[in-house]
Amino acid sequence: MKMERTFAMCVAASVLAAAPVAAAAPLRIPNTELEPLTFTDLDGWADDDHAAAFVAFRNSCHMIVKRNERSGSHKPTQSIDDALREVCPRAMELKEPVDSATARRFFEENFRPVRISRLGERDGFLTGYYEPEVEGSRKPGEGFNVPMYRKPTELIAKTLKISKLRRTARAVPANRTKVGKRKGHLVVAYHDRAAIEDGALSGRALEICWLKDPIDAFFIHIQGSARIRLNDGKLLRLNYDAQNGRPYLAVGRVLIERGIVPADEMSMDKIRTFIAESPDEGRELMRMNHSFVFFREMAELPPDAEPSGAQGVPLTRGRSIAVDKAIHVYGTPFWIDAELPIEREYAKTRFRHLMVAQDTGGSIVGPARADIYFGAGIEAGTVAGRLRHPGHFFILVPRAADLAGVGENVPLPPPRPKP
Repeated sequence: MKMERTFAMCVAASVLAAAPVAAAAPLRIPNTELEPLTFTDLDGWADDDHAAAFVAFRNSCHMIVKRNERSGSHKPTQSIDDALREVCPRAMELKEPVDSATARRFFEENFRPVRISRLGERDGFLTGYYEPEVEGSRKPGEGFNVPMYRKPTELIAKTLKISKLRRTARAVPANRTKVGKRKGHLVVAYHDRAAIEDGALSGRALEICWLKDPIDAFFIHIQGSARIRLNDGKLLRLNYDAQNGRPYLAVGRVLIERGIVPADEMSMDKIRTFIAESPDEGRELMRMNHSFVFFREMAELPPDAEPSGAQGVPLTRGRSIAVDKAIHVYGTPFWIDAELPIEREYAKTRFRHLMVAQDTGGSIVGPARADIYFGAGIEAGTVAGRLRHPGHFFILVPRAADLAGVGENVPLPPPRPKP
């Protein structure tokens, strides 16, 4: 790796107010190191299939150009959002299909790589996700008794505006969304997982279909989409629609903390095995994750099509990543450099690929945190389920974005607490 530079940059803990549309605000990400590099510094850059990454990027561009206005979210990467609206029309002007050499030249001419990590750390963290495929039925009975719900009408998301003063003092986003249900003039917490499993939504005709295994339902909630093979032979596609607003808990972390599964052996298969072999403890473990997901039926989605991510564009296996939506804007390219157990459980497969931020997730928090989409089915689930690994993150910043000050004035990270 050619990353050992003497300069890095961390932004102070305040988030600057958004600049006017006419002027791009400098790139500022709280508690984050940013180190400008060149493409020759990226290990394996010349060897990647840039054409595959370009297809995913152009998919994002269709949504960015269609939006054709600032997101208004006041994210710390707002300058990237503004600059992508200049870059995307150039990508869409290229005649299809775009070969790898042309795609590589496009990225090198329009972007600059910047190493990104949490303050005081060199590595980011990578996990994987996929689209499960399970059996199901449109009607309950004959073993199908685990409902998959559509969004209840009373579930709402209310944007809470936070004052500029509080925003500066606490380094929080300009707005915050509270999900729940109305009670008078207030928005109160919605039913948690346990309450819903105990029947809080029964009798309201919210069920889309029924599954046989509650473990399957639990992991579909985590993945956010599913292919349901109905007992009449048809394929039902489900995709994320809403979440109950309750906090997400990674149950694998609980098994690690309790000493049930070693950290270096944790995977979705290990979690499944524990729940299946210890049904009572497993049920309580799943209920510890209060988050509950509601789905919509994607009747227009062809059987061989990939599901859509949070950006609203189809995911690309091996190229789409889920990122922290409070920090990053959808459509941002990332270079990921890691050794991952893709070929087999303990193998260290060389992973040097250009990815595109097109999705998000409840456990995806931080500037250098990503969930890699591996496709649909059992094999994809096996690979995705064993990823809990460090990696180096490089954000590709459009050249139109303001990098003034990046790489200067390196503050020290906060002191670690004494034992």
